[in-house]
Amino acid sequence: MSALDDLPPLRDVIRRHDLSARKSLGQNFLLDLNLTARIARASGPLEGVDVIEVGPGPGGLTRALLALGAARVVAIEKDTRAIAALSEVAAHYPGRLNVIEGDALDTDFSSLLSGGPVRIVANLPYNVGTALLVGWLTSETWPPYWQSLTLLFQREVAERIVAAPGSDAYGRLGVLAGWRTDAKIMFDVAPSAFVPPPKVTSSLVHLVPRANPEPCTSRTLEAVTQAAFGQRRKMLRQSLKGIFRDPVAALESVGIEPTRRAEEVDVPGFAALARALAAERA
Repeated sequence: MSALDDLPPLRDVIRRHDLSARKSLGQNFLLDLNLTARIARASGPLEGVDVIEVGPGPGGLTRALLALGAARVVAIEKDTRAIAALSEVAAHYPGRLNVIEGDALDTDFSSLLSGGPVRIVANLPYNVGTALLVGWLTSETWPPYWQSLTLLFQREVAERIVAAPGSDAYGRLGVLAGWRTDAKIMFDVAPSAFVPPPKVTSSLVHLVPRANPEPCTSRTLEAVTQAAFGQRRKMLRQSLKGIFRDPVAALESVGIEPTRRAEEVDVPGFAALARALAAERA
């Protein structure tokens, strides 16, 4: 028994279904149901909300989301071994859990919607977390279909997501996240909370979409940030040579000194460069 629901303890579930975590799948399971409930609550009140979860594994976070009132959880799981365990959770919450067996990287998330408000809440597999986040941040449609993202990352990745200009962690991921969302670290999770314990601390990041981000396309913004941070120790007049015909003129046209380096440029500056690149390519 657990304080969250009357389903079996997660350790028993893992034992019965032979669900030892696999490194190849980036799996680190959270077995403390008090902690999974804290993660679920960090996404906000769940009553009447649909939730998309990636990598539910044995279902600890899934159970928390449902117990705390989520109207429906759509859980995408690549590991076939976990499907039977998740089916037991689905039986306990009839009509509220839809388990999809598949790879989240190949999933059209917008097709999973039922019309109500949607949040994405997940203890993301470490090996796909950043790729999934970039996909959510660079959607062609904005504001997006999701109300918020509440995601667990390695601490180093979390710091990159929320990084400000001038910090060592500031880079392409910080620009993309800062461009379209308000992102903040909610709390840290010690390695000992996971099975198996990772070598690093994890952090829960909460991202809320900006209604009116700086105007530019994700394609040109990614091109500019890739060039700028790909050679981050060089001045921008040098690092942007590969994408602008005349990088000095482009930089001066948007009010950025050509001798600046990538980590010194804020999100509006990069958006202005993206617009300049789009105009040059038109």
